[in-house]
Amino acid sequence: MRYAVYFAPAPETPLAKAGARWLGRDAVAGAALEQPPVAGIDPETQRLLTTDPRRYGFHATLKPPFALKPGTREADLTAAFDAFAAARAPFEARLAVRRIEGFIAIVPDGPSEALQALADDCVTAFEPFRRPQTVAEVEKRRKAGLTPRQEAHLMAWGYPYVFDTFRFHMTLSQRVHGPEGDALLAGAEAMFAPLLDAPILFDRLALFVEPPGGGPFTVERFRLFEGG
Repeated sequence: MRYAVYFAPAPETPLAKAGARWLGRDAVAGAALEQPPVAGIDPETQRLLTTDPRRYGFHATLKPPFALKPGTREADLTAAFDAFAAARAPFEARLAVRRIEGFIAIVPDGPSEALQALADDCVTAFEPFRRPQTVAEVEKRRKAGLTPRQEAHLMAWGYPYVFDTFRFHMTLSQRVHGPEGDALLAGAEAMFAPLLDAPILFDRLALFVEPPGGGPFTVERFRLFEGG
């Protein structure tokens, strides 16, 4: 079993509902959904192009998935999660649909110190709960091709893309190129752009859980920010 600390918008918001429909799965309810049609892409291809993000659910990674270190309990993690979130203050950030490194994703529409600080603090705050990575896990990450800085983060924190190499993103697709990529990007822009006209409220964290055996991630709990 693995846990992850993510940003996911409140389930009742239009953005959360659109994200779940786009991916074809509601990670809160654990239910499959019918995906909206995208011009120029048949439904089977669309489903294939959203396979990986569908398993993880509509989210942005803050503390990447980790197994619990021996001697720690889920109850300890959830208590720390609740305390951490309760001490944060809500903030807003503008987001936009973009293509990044071949993926289609929702990303910040400009720098956000608040988002960066939240991600940085999540990495360090929940590190005491992370089981050290195995040799196989390290080698799997290295296959992506890492810079020296990313390699250092991998060995120190179990993930290459933290702190100065972090980029907030809510993934909407696999890597996709050519006409299919153009069509999927246009479909994502049409669906999400109206929901991103106004800044998005960041007022909670989500604790996601991956069941034993590597099934789809689901939301274990949300915790509102109360600090300020």
